[in-house]
Amino acid sequence: MRQIRWKQIGFAGILFGMLWACSGGGTDTPSPTNPTNQADSDRKAMLTNIADNIIVPAYANFKTKLDAMTAKSDAFSAKPDKASLADFRQAWVDAYTEWQKVELFDVGPAEQYTLRNFFNIYPANTTGIEEYITAGSGSFDVPLSYPKQGFPALDYLINGLGSTDDAIVARYTTAADAAKRIAYLKRLTTQMNSVFTTVYTQWTTGGYRDTFINCTALNAGCSTGKLVNGYVLNYERYIRSGKIGIPSGAMTNGTVSPDKVEAYYKKDLSLALAKTAHQASVDFFNGKSVKTGQEGPGLKSYLTSLGAKDSQTGKSLVEIINAQFDLVSQKLGLLKADLSDDVKTNNTAVTQVYTEMQKAVRMLKVDMTSAMSITITYTDNDGD
Repeated sequence: MRQIRWKQIGFAGILFGMLWACSGGGTDTPSPTNPTNQADSDRKAMLTNIADNIIVPAYANFKTKLDAMTAKSDAFSAKPDKASLADFRQAWVDAYTEWQKVELFDVGPAEQYTLRNFFNIYPANTTGIEEYITAGSGSFDVPLSYPKQGFPALDYLINGLGSTDDAIVARYTTAADAAKRIAYLKRLTTQMNSVFTTVYTQWTTGGYRDTFINCTALNAGCSTGKLVNGYVLNYERYIRSGKIGIPSGAMTNGTVSPDKVEAYYKKDLSLALAKTAHQASVDFFNGKSVKTGQEGPGLKSYLTSLGAKDSQTGKSLVEIINAQFDLVSQKLGLLKADLSDDVKTNNTAVTQVYTEMQKAVRMLKVDMTSAMSITITYTDNDGD
């Protein structure tokens, strides 16, 4: 996500992430609610399916890709050449793509430890990265460090250091700071593995899964409210705005910023990441199991059980939202793989994606949350 507009939010995330509820501590933490009515039962079924068939297996898939990327990074560091660079790049692409499927789970441990901040704050601060490399040190745990790490930093270090592979490899072999640059790669992957392992372990063996599915109340601090807030925020701020709205100029009075696309140095990846993130949001809404591909209890089924209707047409709110998701997918399908180039040469098509995503945001942020009696607890300044 963009550092330019929300870097202070990363700091706020650290302060307020400690307040995530249902894990104990703090006088405002609600007690888990036993399902005493049909709505509570529906929520418990939804949370159980989301935990067991979506979040945990998606995290497991990402861990596999992250581990593979780390191994290829280590192989490149041990023997920097064009072959090991190519392998590292592919593993980075695979892991970055898989990340798009878990970034939306901004609840519980991911919220507490501000997972996103350590993985995907872009554009990368290349000046800051070079300063850290030169110094051989530098904290990764402060907001100003977020764009110096994660996938965007790796993008710069394996795709953006030269116009040819030979030139990039030379930065890790014959350059005066080659050893420091290799050491920085190791720091990056170590940090990513450390933070993610902390989050993943709390879900799998640390007891958070049970806390999550048993906190069925609609309190702002309980699972459904936290989950929905994180889901909507991710779609609004990190997909609509970060991937499309800011680069296209749709949110900056027409000032295009092709250098602010995700995966800027890997020119043919940014659109694929946007499509993957959007589809992950669609699948999550529909309760689609990561393990089987089948739909189970989720936001879709919960809205259906509530009889949620569109206030203007009287149609099923679920049908309206999914139809809008389809429109977004159609508009994304009209773009080129190099989103940075499309921003410069085909910007109308890019802004049309933003327009359709903005409609989806309103449906999720206003209509869906109203039907579910959930209060949006985050703030934004672009007026929905």
